Amino acid sequence: MSRPLHFHLCKIMLILFLFSFRYVSLLNDFVESEFFVIDGDSLLLKYLCKKRQYLPFFYLVECFLLDFTQKGAKYVIVFFKDVEQMYFSYPNFLFHRTALIQHLKCNTDIVIHTEFSNCFSPEWLIFLKESYPYFVIISDIGLTSLQEDYLHIFIAHTLSKKISVVLTSGQESDALTVYGYYVQNVYEHRLFFQQVNCNTSYLWILSRKNNTAYLYNLKLSLRNIQEEVCRTILLLKHLWPEGSDIRCIVCVLTCIVGLKMYSNMLENAKEKSESLTLEEAADLCRLQCLSVVFLLHLPLSQRARIRIINSCWTKQVLPFIIMQQHCDYFVLKQLNDESDWKLDLTHLPDLRDNSLLKNLSHYYEIEYCSGLHFELGKEIKCEYQYLWNTVTKLAASCDFGDAFPVRTTSQLFLEQKQMVFKESKEEIPSIGLIPVKSDLVEDYAGAVLADLPILSSNNPAVTSLIKQTEFDELRHWHSGKPLSDDYDRTKCSNDGKKHKIYLRGIQKLQSYYRLYGRSLEGNISKTIVTQVDVPLVPTRTKTAKSKAEIIAEENQKRLEAKEEKKEQEQWSALSVSIEREIKENFTYGINRLENFLKTCQSNSVKFTAEMAGLNVCLEVWKEHCRNQGIDLSIAVQVMRRIHILLEKHKELLKKPHVQKLSRCLKYLGFENLACSLSSLAQGDITKIAKYTTEMGAARFQLQYMGCYLFREERKDPDPRIQHFIPDTWQALVNQVMGTIYNRFTKTLPHGLVVGGTFTRDYRHDTLNCQILVTVPQCLEILLLSPHRQDWVKRIRYVIFDEVHCLGGEIGAEVWEHLLVMIRCPFLALSATISNPEHLTEWLQSVKRYWQLAESTIEESPGSSTTARKCTRKQKLQKTKKSYRVRLVLHGERYNDLEKYVCSLKDNDFIIDHYHPCAALTVSHIENYGLPLDIAFSPRESIQLYDMMAKVWEEWPRLQELDPEEFTSFKNKIVITKADAKNYEQELKKELINWITLGQREKVTKNVRSMSPSEAFNIHSVERTAIDTFYNLMKKQRSERDPNTEKKIKSLTDKLRKTNKTLGKCLAILMEIFHRIRSQRKSFLLRMLAQKGIGYHHASMSYKERQVVEMLFRMGYIRVVTATGSLALGINMPCKSVVFSEDSVYLDALNYRQMSGRAGRRGQDMIGSVFFYDIPLPKVEKLIKSNVPQLKGQFPLSISLVLRLMLLAAKADDKADARAKVLSVLKHSLLSFKQKQNTEMLKVYFIFSLQFLVKEGYLDQEGNPMGFTGLVTHLHYHEPSNFVLVSFLVKGLFHKLCQPVENGSTVFSEDVMEQLVLVLANLFGRRYLPACATKFRRTSCQSKVFLEDLPEEFAAAVHEYNCKIKKNFGCFLLTVAKLADMEQEYQLPLSRIDFTHKECDNSELTSHLMNSTKSIASVSPFTCLSGTIDQDLFDAVLHTIGVNVRNAPLCWLEKYDNQGRRMPLNAYALDFFKHGSLIALTTDNWLNEGDAYNLLKDFSLLIKAIGTSLGELCDDPNDNVVLAFQQLSKSYSAKLVNK
Repeated sequence: MSRPLHFHLCKIMLILFLFSFRYVSLLNDFVESEFFVIDGDSLLLKYLCKKRQYLPFFYLVECFLLDFTQKGAKYVIVFFKDVEQMYFSYPNFLFHRTALIQHLKCNTDIVIHTEFSNCFSPEWLIFLKESYPYFVIISDIGLTSLQEDYLHIFIAHTLSKKISVVLTSGQESDALTVYGYYVQNVYEHRLFFQQVNCNTSYLWILSRKNNTAYLYNLKLSLRNIQEEVCRTILLLKHLWPEGSDIRCIVCVLTCIVGLKMYSNMLENAKEKSESLTLEEAADLCRLQCLSVVFLLHLPLSQRARIRIINSCWTKQVLPFIIMQQHCDYFVLKQLNDESDWKLDLTHLPDLRDNSLLKNLSHYYEIEYCSGLHFELGKEIKCEYQYLWNTVTKLAASCDFGDAFPVRTTSQLFLEQKQMVFKESKEEIPSIGLIPVKSDLVEDYAGAVLADLPILSSNNPAVTSLIKQTEFDELRHWHSGKPLSDDYDRTKCSNDGKKHKIYLRGIQKLQSYYRLYGRSLEGNISKTIVTQVDVPLVPTRTKTAKSKAEIIAEENQKRLEAKEEKKEQEQWSALSVSIEREIKENFTYGINRLENFLKTCQSNSVKFTAEMAGLNVCLEVWKEHCRNQGIDLSIAVQVMRRIHILLEKHKELLKKPHVQKLSRCLKYLGFENLACSLSSLAQGDITKIAKYTTEMGAARFQLQYMGCYLFREERKDPDPRIQHFIPDTWQALVNQVMGTIYNRFTKTLPHGLVVGGTFTRDYRHDTLNCQILVTVPQCLEILLLSPHRQDWVKRIRYVIFDEVHCLGGEIGAEVWEHLLVMIRCPFLALSATISNPEHLTEWLQSVKRYWQLAESTIEESPGSSTTARKCTRKQKLQKTKKSYRVRLVLHGERYNDLEKYVCSLKDNDFIIDHYHPCAALTVSHIENYGLPLDIAFSPRESIQLYDMMAKVWEEWPRLQELDPEEFTSFKNKIVITKADAKNYEQELKKELINWITLGQREKVTKNVRSMSPSEAFNIHSVERTAIDTFYNLMKKQRSERDPNTEKKIKSLTDKLRKTNKTLGKCLAILMEIFHRIRSQRKSFLLRMLAQKGIGYHHASMSYKERQVVEMLFRMGYIRVVTATGSLALGINMPCKSVVFSEDSVYLDALNYRQMSGRAGRRGQDMIGSVFFYDIPLPKVEKLIKSNVPQLKGQFPLSISLVLRLMLLAAKADDKADARAKVLSVLKHSLLSFKQKQNTEMLKVYFIFSLQFLVKEGYLDQEGNPMGFTGLVTHLHYHEPSNFVLVSFLVKGLFHKLCQPVENGSTVFSEDVMEQLVLVLANLFGRRYLPACATKFRRTSCQSKVFLEDLPEEFAAAVHEYNCKIKKNFGCFLLTVAKLADMEQEYQLPLSRIDFTHKECDNSELTSHLMNSTKSIASVSPFTCLSGTIDQDLFDAVLHTIGVNVRNAPLCWLEKYDNQGRRMPLNAYALDFFKHGSLIALTTDNWLNEGDAYNLLKDFSLLIKAIGTSLGELCDDPNDNVVLAFQQLSKSYSAKLVNK
C-alpha cells in the first residue's frame, strides 16, 4: 500500500509547485466579511518545538492570532478529529494540542471547529461550500512522514475545492499586513484530484493507529490510562468543589494516575528496567506539585527572572515524564467531557513550567544536599501539603509517602554533563549617543534626547569617527566631477544633438500622443494656452464690450442660424427613411434616430425629430398590441420620447403638442398622468384599453426604464471647491499626456511647453512645462532634491489620483511624504476609501502645521521668499491662501451596475440576475449595517419591494411603499434617478427596521429568495483571448453562407465608394500597429485584433497595452481579456465586465475598481457585471464588503533620514527645506493621534542618525559626507545600498573585477556571472519557501536556488549586520521604556493577567531568582524559554509598535519557524546565463509578468550603480566602472531581445 501512496503524493506535490506560489499580502481586503481558515494542527506545528516552554507557546500562538485580528482579518480555526491519533507517539504535542483547543474555546472569542472528522467528511465539504473561505493556512511539514503525507493530501484536497492555500512557512508581518506564500487554486488541481484517489491514501494513514506504547521496555496501555482517569475524576469531584483552579486539578490527577499506572507497569515488566523506581517517581511527583504551587503564587515578573538551566532530564526520568504527558492529555480530554463540573479554566495556558520544575529539581538534588536550606514560606508550604495530601487520599491502598521531605531518594533527575546554568556570551549594547549639533534634530527630537546619555567629545567612539570630505550635491567630494541626482539620471528625450532624425522622432511621438488623446476624449475643441500676465484673482469690474466683440457675437449668431438651417434640411432628408426603418426594424430605426440626435446641435430640430419619433413609436406600439405582442421595449421608447420632450424641450411645447403627449399616456394606460398633463385628456378609455401596458406608471418606469431616468448633471463649478469644475482626468502618465496633447495647443515663449513627463524610465520637458505628469516616486525625488526647490515653489496645483494607495503595502510611505510636503492646493481623488474622515482630519493637521511654518518663514529676515516678494510683478494681485482641507463625498455613479452569475446547467450556459440583497445576511446587517456603496438599480428596488410584500403580507408599510403610492412617484410623469434613489433608501431603511422589529426570519427568507445558483471554470488571460479567437473562426466557418463570396465582393464595391473614409481609418490603424512592430507578440495582437479581440496584463510592454487600449476605445476591439492591470485608473470604459476565476487579488477593492469600468457614460445606459467560475459565497463577500480603511505604514528608514538631512543641509532655501523635513518627520499617518508611536519614531530617528554618523555618512553637525549620493540614489533598495558601499570601501569589487588580460577593458563571462551573483544576493532577494528545495525539477535550464555570496563578501555583510544589530539593539532597549508593561504581562489575545503580587515571604523563591539576568527589553513570556536582553531580535515587546522587519538587516540566511532554510530565487543569475523568460516561468516558479518586471528592475539597478560609480571615480577606465558598464549593456541587451 505504501508504494501507490507515495506515488500519488509525489504527483500531488508536483502539481502544487509546477504552478507558481506567490509571496503576497494576505490581507488585501478583509474588512468585515472576508474570512479564512487556519488549520489548528499547522498552527501547533508552527510554534511548538522541543525547547519551547508551555506558556511561551501559548503566547506566540496568541501573538500570531492577534496580529491578524488587529489588522481586521476574520478567521476560524479547525482541528480535525482524526488528526489527533497522529500525535500518540508525541504525547507532549498531544497534550499541547488538547490544551490549546480548550483554551481558545474557553478564553477567547475565536470560532473553533472540532466537529469535523477529516477533510473528506461531508460536513467539512458542506462548510467549505457554504462559507467559501478566502484561503486555508496549512503547514507543508509534519512531525512524521505520515503526518506530512496527510498535510500534502489536505493541501491538494483544498485546492481541488477551488480554495487556495497559504503555507505557514515564511509568513512575515509589518504595520499594515501579513505576507505569506499563497498557492492559487487552478483548474488543473481539480482535474488531478478527480484522477487520483487520495481518499484511499488518507484511509491508509488513519489505519496506522496504535493504542499501545512502549517506554524503554515498559508496556503502556493508553486505554487503561483513559479508564483510570475517568475513575479518579469521579473521586476528585467529591473532594474538591466547583470553581477549582485547573492547574491544581490537572496536577493532582496526573500525579495520582501516573503513579498508579507506573506501578502497574513496573509490576508487569518482564525484565529489569533502568527506569525510576516507584519511590523515585513519587519524588518527581512531589516536585511537580510544588512547582504548581509556585505557579499559583509567583507573578510572571518573578518567574521571568528564574535561573536558566541547560541540563536535560536523565534517561531514567524520561519514561515516567512521557507517561505523564499521556495522562495530561486524557485528563484534559475527560475534564472537557465533564459538563456538570464547572472549573476555573482561566489558566489553561499555564499548566506547566518546565524551567521552574528543573530549578526545584536542581535545588533539592544538588544544593539542598550540599547544605543550602531555604524556607518555602508558610503559604506555599500549606498549599503544597494540601495538594499532596489530596494525591495520597486518591491513592487509596497505595502508599506514596508524605509531603515532606520533598526528596526521599538520591536519584539524580537532571544530567550533570554540561554546564547547568545558561550564560550569555554576548554583551548588551550600551546606550551612549554621539553628540549631533543640529537645530533640526533638536527641534524634532530634543525632548527625547534630553533623557538619553550623550558621550563626551573625548570618548573613543567620538574621536574614532571616520573623517570624510563634506558631500556636495553638485560635485563629488573625491573626483570633482559633476554629480547627478535621480532626476538627471532618468533618460531624457532631449538628450543628444537635435539632428533631423531626433526631431522627426519627437514629432512622431507628439502626433501619436494626439492620436492617443483622441481615443480618450474624441475630437474636442482646442484650448489655446498663452503665456500672459494674468491677475491671480479676477477683477470684479465690468467693462463695456468692444466693437470687435460685438462683431464677433453677430458673426456667431449668423453661423448658428446657418447651422440650424443645414440641420433642418438634413432632418427633412432623413426623416422619411428613419420613420420607415422604425416601422420595419424597430431597434435599428431607433438607433438611427438616436445617432442623428447626438450629432444635432439645434434644439428646434431636435424637438421636431423627437415629436416625429413619438408619433411613429406610438403607431408601432398600437400595431404591436393589435397583433397581441408583449414587447414592452416599444412602450419604453414611447415613454422615453415623452420624458425627453417634457424635460429638455418644455419651452417649445404648444397646446397641441401637450394634448398629443396626453393621448400617448392614455394609450399606455397611464390615465392619471394624462389627466395631470391636460384636462382635455379625460374621456372614454374603453376603445384604447387593449393598448395599455397593464401596470402602473411608476412601476413601469422603474422596472423597464431605469436606465433612461434623468440624472442630475452638474455643469457649474462646485461651491465646495473654488475655481474647480469636475472633469474626467485619469492620472496615468501616458493617458494624461495624450489628453493634454489632444486638449491644448501652445503659443508659449521659446523653451516653455504645455506638458512634460517624468517617470523612472524617462523624462521629457520636466522642468519647463506648465503641466507635469508624473508618478509618486518621481515627484518625491523632485521634492527632496536640494537644488530643485525653486522649481518646487512654482507648483500651483497638484492632482493625486488613486490616493487610496496611501494604504497599500508598497509605496504607501511615498504617498505620505507627498501629501505632507505639498504646500499648494491639491485635489486627492479615490473611489475606494472607507474612512475618508480620518484622512481629512490628518491632512488638516498637516495644513495647520504649514500655516504656522509659512508664517514663520515669511517673518524670517533672510528668507528667500521675502526677497522674491520684492521682485514680483505688481500687476499680480495677492490672493489669500487657504489652509482648509475639504472633504467632498459623492456616493452615486452615473450608470447603474447590475450583476449576473453565469453557470452551466445540463450543458446549457445560464445567466442569472444577482440582486445585491442576495449577498447580505441578518448578522452582517446587525453588526455592520448595509455597505455604504451597495446600490440598487430601479428595477432591483421593485424586485426588493415585491419580495418584501410576498414574505410579509401584513407588512405595516406595504401600501405606503407601493410604487404607485410612494410620495416621490405619485402622479409624476417624469420619474428621475433621484426619485428612484429616494425609494431605494426607504426600502433599505425598512429592511433594517424589520430586524429591529424582530422579523429576522423574514429578512433571511427575503435575501435568500434572491440568490441564484452556482457557477464554473475558464483559464488565463492570453489563453482565453486565443480560445475566443479560434472559437469565433470555427463558428464563422460552420455558419458560412454559400453566397458569402458574392456578398464580400458586393461589400468591397460599396467600400470603394467610401474610399476616403476607409483610407483614413486604415491609416490610423497602420499608425497604431506601427508602434508595436518590434514587440515580441505583435503578430498575435494584430491577429486577434482583426477579429475584435485583445488582451491586457502587466507583463505586456506599455506600447502593447497602449495599442489594446486605443483600439478598444475606438471600437475596433470589442472584447478584452485582462488581469487586474485595468484596476487602477486605465480609461477603458466598456458595457460589461466579466470576472472569471477566483484570485487572491480579487478583493473588494479591485472588484470595485474593475466593475467601475462597466457602463460607458454617454454610450451605455446601464453597466453589467458578470461572475463566472466564482463561487457564490465569494460573490456575496465582494458585493457586501466595504473597502479597506487607510492605515499608516512604518514611515521611516535610515535612507530616508539621510535624504532628509541632505535636503536640510544643502537646499538653496534652508528655512523652507527645514520646514519640509519637519513636516515629514512630525506628520506620519502611523503616529497621527498615537502618542506612543510618535515617541517611538523619534527614537528611531535618533538611532538612525547615530548609525549614519558612525558610518561616515553624516558629520556631527548633520552635514552629508562620503558616499551619501550613492546611498540616496539607491534608497529604494535599503539595506542593500549600505552593504554595497561597504563592499566598495573594502575594495571587494576591485578584487573581483579583473579584465581578461592586463590593459584590456573586457571582462570574462565568469567575472560577469560573479558580479551578477553578488548583486542578486543584495538586490534580487526573492525568497522561496523551504519546501521548494524538495520539488525542484530534475531537468531544467535554471539553477533555481541562488548560491551564497563569496566568502569575503559574506564576511562584509556579517560585519554590517553586527553594526546594525548593535545600533538597532540600542534603539530597542530605549524604546522598550515606551511599552505598556501592564499589557506585556497579559496574554495578548485572551488578556489573561499574570501580574499578581510578588511573593516576598519565601526564601527559596528569592534563591531561584537570577539577579544578574537582564530582561527589561524582551517579552516576559519568552523569558521562560531562556530569552534575555541579548536576544532582543527574537522577542521584541509587542506593545511598542516595532517589528523586527524595521531593522535594516541583510540576512545571509533566512529560516522558517521549523528551522528550515529558505533559499533565494536565482532568477536574475539564471536569466543572465540562459536569457530565457520561458525557463524562468517553468523552472523558477515565476509567471511571465512578474519575471519581466523583476528583470527590468534589476537591469535598471545595474545601470544606476554603474552611473553612480562613474561619477564617484576620477578614472574613467577604472575596472569596476568598466565592469558595471559592460554588465549593464549585456543585461539590457538580453532583456530587450526578450
